[in-house]
Amino acid sequence: MISTQDFTALPDAATLQRLCQSLAVLDAINSPDPEYRYYTYNSDWDEQETVFEMNDGEGDQMLVLFRPEGCVINGFLAEYDQPDKSQVTRGLPDAFEEFIFGEPVNSIGTTFCLWYTPAHGWQTGIVESEDDGSEELLYIFDNNPETYAGWANEYYLDETEREPIETEAVAPIYQHQPLTKAAALAINNELDDWTQLATDLEGIGYAHELTS
Repeated sequence: MISTQDFTALPDAATLQRLCQSLAVLDAINSPDPEYRYYTYNSDWDEQETVFEMNDGEGDQMLVLFRPEGCVINGFLAEYDQPDKSQVTRGLPDAFEEFIFGEPVNSIGTTFCLWYTPAHGWQTGIVESEDDGSEELLYIFDNNPETYAGWANEYYLDETEREPIETEAVAPIYQHQPLTKAAALAINNELDDWTQLATDLEGIGYAHELTS
């Protein structure tokens, strides 16, 4: 399980960025209403910056900033005590300081923090407690389509009549194949607002063939 104790399975920044886009695309398909999405991706956060967000609507949040220098993950879980932020971010590269110590991260809080640079790979600061909840949020980054399918079937399809999401339907999006209507319907056969989905995908920066 990926955590601040063992992050060897975390992909590099470029691979993680593609995965984050895929997760956001899948959530846009599963939840046409943006208010109820768990994973989102903003390809126009700031100049040369994009941001992936996980928000469960109950207080837990994870933000991942991507910059040319690499990426940084800030995780917050409401049920865990926040450690000394200066310790969990010790050694944080200057390129990520404004994000981690500015807004909205400062107001959200920090339970754990990891960062990636090409020169040093994944790193974290001083982790005083092994029980920081990081595995509860980071597991989705194992780059396995089956992981998302299993989670989404529980999160989105519980108490609905939708057909279960198959791993085979998720895999092409993990591979960044341009999204077609058929591929989207294989995940959510109740989709009908293609204009909204196309707009969502353009905001994520993901190729599609919905309007052709």
